Amino acid sequence: MTITAAADGSALGNPGPAGWAWYIDEANWRAGGWPHGTNNMGELMAVLDLLNATADRADEPLHILCDSQYVINSVTKWMKGWKRRGWKKADGKPVLNVDLLKQLDAALAGRAYTFEWVKGHAGHELNEAADVRARAVATAFQRGLEPDSGPGLTLGTAAEPVVAAQARTATGGAAGATAPTVATGPAPVPEAVAEPDLFSSLEEPAFDDVQELGTGSIETDAVVTLERELLEPAVRADPSQVSYLLHPEFRQISSSGGLQDRDTVLALLEESAESPAGTFELLDAGRMGASGLQVLYRLSGAGYSALVSSVWERSGDRWRLRFRQSTTER
Repeated sequence: MTITAAADGSALGNPGPAGWAWYIDEANWRAGGWPHGTNNMGELMAVLDLLNATADRADEPLHILCDSQYVINSVTKWMKGWKRRGWKKADGKPVLNVDLLKQLDAALAGRAYTFEWVKGHAGHELNEAADVRARAVATAFQRGLEPDSGPGLTLGTAAEPVVAAQARTATGGAAGATAPTVATGPAPVPEAVAEPDLFSSLEEPAFDDVQELGTGSIETDAVVTLERELLEPAVRADPSQVSYLLHPEFRQISSSGGLQDRDTVLALLEESAESPAGTFELLDAGRMGASGLQVLYRLSGAGYSALVSSVWERSGDRWRLRFRQSTTER
């Protein structure tokens, strides 16, 4: 019988206090985390711990509901290429989170598994349950409290709790889900793209709770991370992730001098998703007014180099990109 479970990660500040959780039902879930980690670390660890927890039930297929395209792409597109290159990305740089990825690769060996992407924070029952528990762990670390790790896997056999969990995710019960991404056994040959650094469900501390903005501050580091995310193929390919980061009134002046609105940029980023992002070189980052932050960097690749200025604005409880301008150097 197939075991269906949701896996999710959370990081307050990203990086910051971090948590992870997997959830089948109220009697079968587990959570953990670190005082300092990233959202992607949590997403990976949630899947890894789920695989380890079900290792003695390897004859039962595992259906993993995941709102992280980073995790799904790591397994289904990138991992085989990373291993072939000695755990290096296509650009020759070391793969991020390599220790967790190696453990995940080993845990997947010989397992029958299916990944299904579900939209986060969209009312999906299992995904919401995992998210709440992952965030609770991150919050506990933030407050110096002992997190609730949950009961773990309490099933002796493939019994009623798993059946109930599957029933909740049957046709019509998986709000926001798309057709599953299937990977059974070894991952398929990956595309020659780089994985993102950090992304998915970024949760940031309240503006008043962080130190003064400026290079090296918590807020600055978080915004620089977000800027780098928008350069990554996996993020550019997902309009929902890009939309989350772009301000409703976003405008961009391209390196060719054209003024582009938000909808145009969304389409262009999706079309260029498979193109290498180039090398990111941070030049400066600092405060602009009470709720703004500017990131200055050089983006270079084969035969080109551009200086980029991005202005991020605190919008509600998160940072969103308001304006960007690129100037070609060569």
